Amino acid sequence: MKPSLKSAGQVIGSIQLSLVLSIVVPLLVISGLAIYLGFGAVERALNDRLQEDLELVARAASVPLSRAMQEKDELVMGDSLKSIFRIGRVSGASVFDKDGAQIASLGLADTDVGNSASAEQVINSGELGGAFRRVDGQSVFSQFTPLVADDGRIQGLLQVTRRRSDFHELLASSRLWAVSIWSALAVTIIFVVVLGHYGAVGRHVSRLLSTMNDLAPGHWRFEAEPSGPRELRQIYRGVRDIGERMALAEEEIQQRVIKERQLAERLEYQEKIAMIGRVAGGVAHELGAPLNVIQGRADILARHELTAEQRRQLDDIGYQVARMTTIIQQLLGCFRHVPDSRRPVSLDAVLRDVMDRAGEDEKCRGKRLLSQGLEADARVRAEPVRLELACLNVVRNACQAACSEVVLSLHRGVNEWEVRVDDDGPGIAAEKREAVFEPFYSTRPAGEGTGLGLAVVSSVLKEHGGRIEIGSNETGGCRMSLFWPVEATT
Repeated sequence: MKPSLKSAGQVIGSIQLSLVLSIVVPLLVISGLAIYLGFGAVERALNDRLQEDLELVARAASVPLSRAMQEKDELVMGDSLKSIFRIGRVSGASVFDKDGAQIASLGLADTDVGNSASAEQVINSGELGGAFRRVDGQSVFSQFTPLVADDGRIQGLLQVTRRRSDFHELLASSRLWAVSIWSALAVTIIFVVVLGHYGAVGRHVSRLLSTMNDLAPGHWRFEAEPSGPRELRQIYRGVRDIGERMALAEEEIQQRVIKERQLAERLEYQEKIAMIGRVAGGVAHELGAPLNVIQGRADILARHELTAEQRRQLDDIGYQVARMTTIIQQLLGCFRHVPDSRRPVSLDAVLRDVMDRAGEDEKCRGKRLLSQGLEADARVRAEPVRLELACLNVVRNACQAACSEVVLSLHRGVNEWEVRVDDDGPGIAAEKREAVFEPFYSTRPAGEGTGLGLAVVSSVLKEHGGRIEIGSNETGGCRMSLFWPVEATT
């Protein structure tokens, strides 16, 4: 089934989807997870940094507050709390006694930390501590710092608070920017992959599939140059090679079909010829005696006094009897099996006799007969009668086709003698040159030829291991070339 352009689009879409699902999506998931984990680490580091800042602020303010609390100097205590707001970005500050009761406060702070585990732990251990808690309905981070008297005892607590939102505003903004950038990057990557796929692969695949869609019996070859990446060019060349092999296979199949048809026709024809040959012998034998009787009776009648019309009718009977006798002789010459009675023969002498007989032949009257090269000593191994019959038939055939001149010439080849017969007639068309050797095939009008002359010539040459060729000469007429094997000398 031939791929359609719709299927080509589906294939391209599937490749794009595969690229997106197998490469782009995993990369985006990994990058998103990395960003998420990275922001988590940044958030923890920022929280630690902000807590450290509060701790530093609380440490800086704890010394004057401890002295002011020991001296019960509320003015200094108030100024110290205000200085906390100037030192760092805080939401509130409070001073508590060791029982957790508030002594001084500024901003967002607890009124009582008696129930705070973190505050209790700082008072008991004397170490700094902090925790996220809710103050006045807001989530804050409270940093507790012990206030130590000069004698080393813990006399109270300093609470410095900062809103949780202060911790997360920067991170929230950064997260928003990160998600926006990641989303834009994801869209860009997908767009680049899809567009890049089409530019680097998709359009070349579409072209290849469109070319494959045009492949069909009788149209297997295509000359378009490969394009795209190396792998696609290799596929393209592979498809082109397959198309070439398909074209060659199709041509071979067609040639085999033609050959088989020709062989079948030839076999059928040979069977017919064989049957005709068997019948011809019997017919010739059976017709020979009646024809002789007819000819004899015609000769007897010719001796009597006849009118001009009766003599014309009698001459016509004699002509038709002679014609039928010639056909019978040609039938016998064409189909009979001749025993191997070949012997050394002088071909040049046979050709001279042929020219003499042709000069007396009725078909050659009015035609100029010329010969060339008959002085050569041309020795062949042949049956003399059959050899002369073949050569005479060719000359007579040339006389019938010639306008005014027939030339017979003898030429020496490597291992053969060529008897060349040229006429100045219209010649034989190339498509008919094979058929003229078939029995009963004639290029002349009905009644002017039996179609057996050249069939006899072909049969004689095959018996002697020679061959016959038909071509054209310089004048445009027909050239018959009979090739006879040279007699081997000992």
